[in-house]
Amino acid sequence: MKNIKNIARALALVLIATGVNAQSQPKKELKTLIVFFDGLRPDYITPEAMPNLYAFKKQGSFGKQHHSVFPTVTRVNSSAYSTGTYPAKTGILGNTVYFPEVDKVKGLNTGDAADLKRIDSATNGHLLTSITLGEVLMQNGKKMMVFSSGSTGQALLQNHTLSGGAIVNSSMILPESFKETVFNAVGPFPKNNKSGAKHVWVADALIKLGLAPNGPNVSAIWFNDPDGTAHSDGIGAATSMASIKTVDHEFGRIIDYLKSQKLDEVYNVLISTDHGFVTHVGKTNVATYLIEKGLKKDKTSEDVVVAEGAIYVKDHNPDMIKKIVAALQEPEFIGAVFTKGAKPGDMKGWVDGTISFEAIHWNHPTRAADILVDENWDNRKNSFGYEGTGFSGGVAGHGGFSPYEVHIALIASGPSFKKSFEGDLPTANVDITPTVLHLLGLPVPAVMDGRVVYELLNEKAPASAPQKAKIENIESSVKTPWGTYKLTLQRTILGKYAYTDFTKTERVLNAAK
Repeated sequence: MKNIKNIARALALVLIATGVNAQSQPKKELKTLIVFFDGLRPDYITPEAMPNLYAFKKQGSFGKQHHSVFPTVTRVNSSAYSTGTYPAKTGILGNTVYFPEVDKVKGLNTGDAADLKRIDSATNGHLLTSITLGEVLMQNGKKMMVFSSGSTGQALLQNHTLSGGAIVNSSMILPESFKETVFNAVGPFPKNNKSGAKHVWVADALIKLGLAPNGPNVSAIWFNDPDGTAHSDGIGAATSMASIKTVDHEFGRIIDYLKSQKLDEVYNVLISTDHGFVTHVGKTNVATYLIEKGLKKDKTSEDVVVAEGAIYVKDHNPDMIKKIVAALQEPEFIGAVFTKGAKPGDMKGWVDGTISFEAIHWNHPTRAADILVDENWDNRKNSFGYEGTGFSGGVAGHGGFSPYEVHIALIASGPSFKKSFEGDLPTANVDITPTVLHLLGLPVPAVMDGRVVYELLNEKAPASAPQKAKIENIESSVKTPWGTYKLTLQRTILGKYAYTDFTKTERVLNAAK
């Protein structure tokens, strides 16, 4: 035993003398895995519904005040997270967007990569008007690879220039030259892209290509359930809950693989979603309503073009804009109404009773509509006990400014994150890319709106990082012949960062004479 101790001491002295010690051993380069579960309500994350994600949440860092970016739709949030900026800078203002240089009478579907490429061509390569995570990585000799079982548009907006990386979607692979590599690794595209097989396929692709030793510095995987099933079958339906189980199982398989290969010592894993979900009870839509009121000629007319909640008025006619706003403020199914501010910095819109685009980060200088309108909402529960109702048509969905659509979960774990920690400071999907860049030791471009979520990290936050949040309410109201319309926007302010929480609409009818 004495000889063994002497040998160990001698070896230690040799290592110290040559400068080889525990402190000087080269550290493994950290990598990042970003995971999105499309349409994940926080109350889905239970031991029964999502045992793997629930366990991951309990042992990692949990952002309790995380926010979807409004409008709370998929492609707004896929582009917001991938750029670290809000729609005011990305130029992606909805799931349906209006580019008259491409189509003068109707919006384009951002879920279709083909439509996005039409926009890119028409704007001379400016599909997005802000820099992306993939582009920053490429500039610094690093790569990003995207894996997705959802729409081709959602996948493309995560790294639309590819930037030395690749996109592996369950029905699209870019660049085309990468297709053979993918098919050799995991087989051809799933035959039924509406089944759980697509989730298995993209998880396999991530494990074999993204998490490979020579894989990219950043991998992102996006599961399009529970969103896909909940839209058609409703929140809490047996099929919707089964879809949640499926994606949770695939997530568990990915985490098990990381652990089995000791990659959990290398990978920081960040988990979010694009939006929450509400049960829908609406009977009409904005375009139909405006036609009925004589404020739009017909469905294909150019006088007023409606792209989801965005309303474009020909020649930006102020009188027509005022008439449309006044008409929208009366019916119960309409919630918040927004217009441009009269001048920069205004929190109220230029039309009475509206709040400004700037207050909600929607004030894109060339692409913003004349009016943005939202559905109304309330707290009713559906037949399965899930709270939150929106006044849009269909079975269930998202896109609105209710807390059920805005309030989502942020979960992170890995060598850089605190263990079993819950953070109370507000965060949003725009904070993901700045945090990823920081974890990789790269500077965050000044143009990005998001921040590094230091409160979830093991390291000490710099003195400049804000530590205390406050609630702010912006109110706008107008008296009309039928009564009073009042709109309130709640925001959480953290230093220079403003997180939009929800809007609330109140109507007080005049007493009958």
